[in-house]
Amino acid sequence: QVQLVESGGGLVQPGGSLRLSCTASETFVNAYTMGWYRQAPGKQRELVAYITSGGSIKYADSVKGRFTISRDNAKKLVELQMSSLKFEDTAVYYCNFQLSRYSYWGQGTQVTVSS
Repeated sequence: QVQLVESGGGLVQPGGSLRLSCTASETFVNAYTMGWYRQAPGKQRELVAYITSGGSIKYADSVKGRFTISRDNAKKLVELQMSSLKFEDTAVYYCNFQLSRYSYWGQGTQVTVSS
């Protein structure tokens, strides 16, 4: 069982920036696809971005050009740099590590964009 611990959420004004981090308890994470999802109140959980073991990256259209996902296998870490934040980015953000049929989730971290 892989445990994921997220950090970095908080309250930010529109146009501001935040960096989310997620570290894994697993010793070897190189093979995992790592991603970030979010869930706003009353909405379904949606993909924000993911990065594969080979370094391929996909972003949701709504965050392209504003968010950057990165990984550091040695530190067992995936990060999400969020810039130019908008009101609609407000949600609970979850990190996800996936390998084959195994999928692990963090506990979630709240991001609130408000003036």
